Amino acid sequence: MKREKQTVYPYIPNSEPVVKAEMLRAVGAKDVEEFYQEIPEALRLRQPMNLPPPLLSELELKRDVEGLLARNTPCGDALSFLGAGCYQHHVPAVCDEVNRRGEFLTAYAGEPYDDHGRFQALFEYASMMGELLNMDVVNVPTYDGFQATATSLRMASRITGRRGALLCGTIGRARLSKIRDYCRRTMDIKLLPFDPGTGQIDLDALRVAISGETAAVYFENPSYLGFLETRGDQIAQIAHEQGALCVVNANPISLGVLAPPADYGADIVCGDIQPLGIHMQFGGGHGGFVATRDEVEYVMEYPSRLFGIAPTRVAGEYGFGDVAYERTSFAVREEGKEWVGTAAALWGITAGVYLALMGPQGMTELGEGIMARACYAMLQIDKVAGIHAPLFQSPHFQEFVVDFNGTGRTVADINQALLSRGIQGGKDLSAEFPELGQSALYCLSEVHTQEDIDRLAATLKEVVER
Repeated sequence: MKREKQTVYPYIPNSEPVVKAEMLRAVGAKDVEEFYQEIPEALRLRQPMNLPPPLLSELELKRDVEGLLARNTPCGDALSFLGAGCYQHHVPAVCDEVNRRGEFLTAYAGEPYDDHGRFQALFEYASMMGELLNMDVVNVPTYDGFQATATSLRMASRITGRRGALLCGTIGRARLSKIRDYCRRTMDIKLLPFDPGTGQIDLDALRVAISGETAAVYFENPSYLGFLETRGDQIAQIAHEQGALCVVNANPISLGVLAPPADYGADIVCGDIQPLGIHMQFGGGHGGFVATRDEVEYVMEYPSRLFGIAPTRVAGEYGFGDVAYERTSFAVREEGKEWVGTAAALWGITAGVYLALMGPQGMTELGEGIMARACYAMLQIDKVAGIHAPLFQSPHFQEFVVDFNGTGRTVADINQALLSRGIQGGKDLSAEFPELGQSALYCLSEVHTQEDIDRLAATLKEVVER
């Protein structure tokens, strides 16, 4: 009988055959197959996976990974105007310094006796986010803003006992895909039409679509396409008249200059904290926030952890820990509201450092600077023959749609020409929003100078006129 070759994997613990045999004896199993009996045969792979040869040394692994990373072009190597959910902002050195500290970086999980200040750091983060959002309760971050949005809608469904959700038609299609996937068994998702001139939600269409089965009306401010929804109070009122909740997605870095959604009627506010002192990390570095009023019916529907403060037995001393821990998947596992983990807690601490460093005045100055840059960029780009910016006649924060239909060129062609000149253009919207034709979403932030914007406008002129 031919003996099956057994491989020892240097990066997989206990893969040595003698150790594996010992472990099997300890649990009373004959072989590993006994652990997989519940998996249907149709889902089992009965052949070796098509993988490259293993890298058996740390040096080989390091070289291979570095080679893969070298194929990327970091934003610092080109003048970038990409946004659409992952943003290039200045990250103060102190954010990285605290982020990399061992007591935070390695504290994946833990309890008060070994948290080394992690609970307090997350409490402080939630407190500052609550002040920024004018809300009472903010969660420890979910995996990203996409999950936070879908979670907020599911919370609204559980609170109201309804299935329907009406979403702004300008929502990004990647976020929409996440919502549909996350909510497909519990909610019915419907997109609302928008005004082609302003991008604003069609209020008449909202009044027709909403009913006693609607759990939530959702919109974004700033929107995915950059403009500001100026009638948030009317949208919230229409939702509340039908007993639905108003759910708003907000970019937290805009709230130094824009009113928080709670001020115009939002019941649940959600978004992504990546703009708050977190590098883009090749698309990573995200964490989703959910914020509500401090009311039991809302608090008990949070799936993720909430940290509070309480006095200890020692006078003048306070402790930090979980609020209503029994509702989480950590406590009741598969019976939890939703499943979440602690993967984004480190980003919450990092965002807390950023907010503490900036303070209210810093956030205001930052927001004003971003809006001024975006306004200047729209004016300069709009001067180029055949280009119209912004496409929507509404106020904007940091992003705006540029209409290239008058150039007779595709966005893909224009972006390639820009890239060859050291500029990363805006995100091509032709696939997501075909009704906009050849349009792109451009983003400005505090890292862009007037010279950068002038260079972009001059290069666009050169590209479209050649």
